[in-house]
Amino acid sequence: MENPPPYQPKYVMLNSNNSTNLRAPPQRRNVPRYHSSDPGKSKGSCCLKCLCCCFIFWFLLIILLGGAVYYLYIVLQPEIPRYNVKGFEVNAFNIQHDFSLHTELAVTVKSENPNQHIGFLYGEDSSVLVTYNDSILCAGKLPTFLQPHANTTIIQILLKGNSEFGSSLQEALMQNREAGKIPLLVEVKAPVALVIQQFPTRLVTVLVNCSLVVDSLSAKKEAKILSSTYHYGVEL
Repeated sequence: MENPPPYQPKYVMLNSNNSTNLRAPPQRRNVPRYHSSDPGKSKGSCCLKCLCCCFIFWFLLIILLGGAVYYLYIVLQPEIPRYNVKGFEVNAFNIQHDFSLHTELAVTVKSENPNQHIGFLYGEDSSVLVTYNDSILCAGKLPTFLQPHANTTIIQILLKGNSEFGSSLQEALMQNREAGKIPLLVEVKAPVALVIQQFPTRLVTVLVNCSLVVDSLSAKKEAKILSSTYHYGVEL
């Protein structure tokens, strides 16, 4: 048998000399492949990096602030000041013609600052109220002053006021007078700033409630304090 003629391609490429001996042009060899990047993935990576940086920043800031507060607490060793009502003088306690009650009290308060490195600056807009049976008898305010560290200060507070003297108040007061035990509530509200190394901090409002029991409220006489209870609070 004779071998079949070799297969001839339908199309051939000729050069300018009508020859089929062609080589691929250089630009057709090893064509580089470009991988298209996904824009969504790059944006997500940037957001993740930003979140990580923010988290690290806040974490380090919290650690630094916590360390500073701990250091100040160890070095300064802050303590709450102590207050004590030492005197309660009744200058006036009279019923007026319109059946109102006129009251004048002179209260002596002992303020002790036990801190060795912290002072207290008492600002303006303070208030002191004395109430009996939920009725305000008189009011006044604290003086503005700076109490140094490791210091004891005696504060004189003059309180005045007129209040309605109804039948229920009269009856309750008569019963307490006969028993020789008159309950009073002294409410103090004062803006106070800490002073550290002669630098005052921001003002905070200190609240002090003192429940007193005195033996009498007779005019021109100093009342004897039978018992006292103190409660403290702070408003930032």
